Amino acid sequence: MPKAKVTKIIDGDTFKIPRKVIRLANVYAPEVGTKGGSQAKADLKNMIKAKTISYKSVGKSYNRIVAQVKVAGKSVNSRNPPKTF
Repeated sequence: MPKAKVTKIIDGDTFKIPRKVIRLANVYAPEVGTKGGSQAKADLKNMIKAKTISYKSVGKSYNRIVAQVKVAGKSVNSRNPPKTF
């Protein structure tokens, strides 16, 4: 699995690493500007901002890598407990 440091959180399910944008596979967070969007972004930021993640690409969407992502060996895609917005 490739590894990289997270440089920017875009929203609750999308973030940047150097030269790439990654969307979490099978995670459907509300968009920023909609109900729950700011909280979803803050939650993802608390989990991974400035941390080194590992990821496995499972596809592409809108020029983003769709991936299974781990931080410290734990899945970011299957956060516990799951948030409801």
